[in-house]
Amino acid sequence: MAQPKRRWSKRRTGMRRSTWQLENKNVGTCPHCHEPILPHTVCSNCGYYNGKEVIAKKAVNED
Repeated sequence: MAQPKRRWSKRRTGMRRSTWQLENKNVGTCPHCHEPILPHTVCSNCGYYNGKEVIAKKAVNED
């Protein structure tokens, strides 16, 4: 197996790793309840997706 002839400098290693950074997530808002959600997902707060109720949420009774 081939071995490197000499050690890589810290600068060269850092330049190679400079593209490893994370990207920001695309966060939108739910048009029904205006909570932040990821695109193309059902809103976990109200259960709506694309203007339709997909998941029925129970109403909280304050007794």
